[in-house]
Parts: sequence; C-alpha cells; structure tokens
Amino acid sequence: MLGMSQEKLGDALGLTFQQVQKYEKGTNRIGASRLQQISRTLEVPPAFFFEGAPSFEVMTNPEPGHMGFAEDSNATYVADFLSTPEGLHLNLAFARIHDPKVRKRIVDLVSSLAGEDERPERGANETPDPSEVSAE
Repeated sequence: MLGMSQEKLGDALGLTFQQVQKYEKGTNRIGASRLQQISRTLEVPPAFFFEGAPSFEVMTNPEPGHMGFAEDSNATYVADFLSTPEGLHLNLAFARIHDPKVRKRIVDLVSSLAGEDERPERGANETPDPSEVSAE
C-alpha cells in the first residue's frame, strides 16, 4: 500500500499529516509501537524502513578513530525477528528491565530453553559479538 499520501496515512493512524511529515523528515522520533502501526497500515514489515541503512559493527580491536558503520550479516536476521509480534513484544519488555542481574538471568534462561551453551559473562551495557548471534 505504498504510495499513500501523508494525509491518508495520518487519517489511518489518527494523526495530522504534519505529524506524519515530521516523522518522515526525522524532525520527531518515532517509537517502536508507532512504527509497527505504520508498517501494518502500509502493509510492509517494520524492516522495510531500515533497508539499506548501515548497521553498527562491533570491532574487537578498532584502530583509533575508526569506529563506524558497516554492513552486518546478522542485520536481516535481527530485523526479521523484530518484525514479528513476538520479537517486538520480547524486545520492548526486555528493554523495560533495568536490573543487569535480572537481564542476565533472562538471557541465561532463554539460552537454556533454546539449548545453547552458556556464553561468557558480559557487562550489562556491552554489545554482543556478532559471531555469537546465530541465524538458525
């Protein structure tokens, strides 16, 4: 359903076309639930809005001044997972948990249920190594 005007999209979402315009221009940030609502209205997966966008690559031994963006082989897997209702719900709920010990226990539980071996300890704010994320 792409090709819809900002006014029609706004009407479908209960917004003004000006608000839709601000989202499109990047003037206003868009929340995950609103993005999900827009993707349903336009009949595209949320990942559609990120196609071609660079992803942040974790570098184990970066050269000074060379942290940046690169294509990530796991980007499609992550985007596909987050475009499912379960993936979005799990991600939003997990983001509301602030206690690092609780977050780690949840990751350990899910890993155990998935039949994975335990991963090495990692700080609460560290990004996982892309090689640790499998696309099974």
